[in-house]
Amino acid sequence: MQLTPLIAVHMSCAIAATAIGPIALWARRSGSAARPGLHRAAGYAFVLLMVATAITALFIRDHKLPNWQGFTPIHLLIPLTLTGLVYAFWSLSRGRIDQHRHTMRRLYFGACVTAGIFTLVPGRLIGDWVWQQVLVL
Repeated sequence: MQLTPLIAVHMSCAIAATAIGPIALWARRSGSAARPGLHRAAGYAFVLLMVATAITALFIRDHKLPNWQGFTPIHLLIPLTLTGLVYAFWSLSRGRIDQHRHTMRRLYFGACVTAGIFTLVPGRLIGDWVWQQVLVL
């Protein structure tokens, strides 16, 4: 797989969401150090980046790995991510802050951290880049 503009946008959004996620999670911790403005700004940025990441992933297909019409098992994160984001905002609109917090943490660790680890599998673009560099050294 080559680095196409679509993959570059997908990868940029995913990396940015992974970087911004901890800021949103940290800024809203309880206590006197809570920063609700920063939490809201980072949270909206995180959500927009995650939506962009999920939508661009719909158009990225890989026929080398085990797949169904180009969709690999990692594509299962698309509906989970979008559903999780809707549920997180639904919880927030109902005043269920604990559910919102729990959902957003699960989204971050599941869709950003876990998916990020799976991108390192040999045969995927970033995985091939990393493993080629490691094997060369």
